[in-house]
Amino acid sequence: MFYLDVSKEITMSLILIADSGSSKTEWCLLDGAKKKKTLDTQGLSPYFLSGAQISEVLQNELFPKIKNFLPDEIHFYGTGCSNPNNVKIVRQALSSVFKGAKVSVDHDLMGAAKALCGNEKGIACILGTGANSCYFNGKKIMKNSPGLGFILGDEGSGAYLGKKVIQYYLYNTFDADLMDRFDAAFNTNSSEILENVYKKPLPNKYLANFAMFLAENRGHFMIENIIEDGFNDFFFNHIYKYRESWTMPINFAGSIAYGFRDVLKDLCNSYELQLGKVIKRPMDGLIKFHQQK
Repeated sequence: MFYLDVSKEITMSLILIADSGSSKTEWCLLDGAKKKKTLDTQGLSPYFLSGAQISEVLQNELFPKIKNFLPDEIHFYGTGCSNPNNVKIVRQALSSVFKGAKVSVDHDLMGAAKALCGNEKGIACILGTGANSCYFNGKKIMKNSPGLGFILGDEGSGAYLGKKVIQYYLYNTFDADLMDRFDAAFNTNSSEILENVYKKPLPNKYLANFAMFLAENRGHFMIENIIEDGFNDFFFNHIYKYRESWTMPINFAGSIAYGFRDVLKDLCNSYELQLGKVIKRPMDGLIKFHQQK
């Protein structure tokens, strides 16, 4: 096992930013206001990985790519990091690898809020593998609709939509054409699907993979119904719960939001809501936020 000891090195001020979801973690190294390096590792959710496993990922996937650059500050925004115990797990893992660096850990929703709203007020939503939302007052998250995870909630997320695709397939609800397209796209069966969902790790990530079937088959009424119903569930269970939604922009981040931004636009128009930014990657906004800081 090896470690980075930044306390013994003299470097320019380097800031390492992380935006971590269940599937992937994006990293960006800033040298002052300049973007020096960007890279990806697997997702680092403390709900699915122990502190030792997170440390191992950092050592194996991150360290080799930035071993010549020693961050003075680390700002980590990750799924599951609204829980104080999970924050402690992630902070200890980062500190054990990047000794001497100042480490800040916050949840991915705060990262999305900063990326989407900057220092302005607004509703910030995440629609990626998972889903979440909040009212951000420009400094703090003031309201957060409960995030119940992919089993009980995550309406509108990749896992939620992918689960609907699998249900339509296993219940034989798809018409013959869509059944054939599904078989050609995934070459799987009910036994394999159930094994992955109920017995293998990261079932939410597995489910989210099936959301791509929706993007690849737009126009079919069953596909459009799944997409619209999934987003309607998100609007009804979350966005409607914020009274600020009726007077402030609704902003979205994540691959699902960006891929189906036309549906989000139509829904906002239908409900007389103001659609704000829709971005695929919170990292772009986080870079601007920390460059300004």
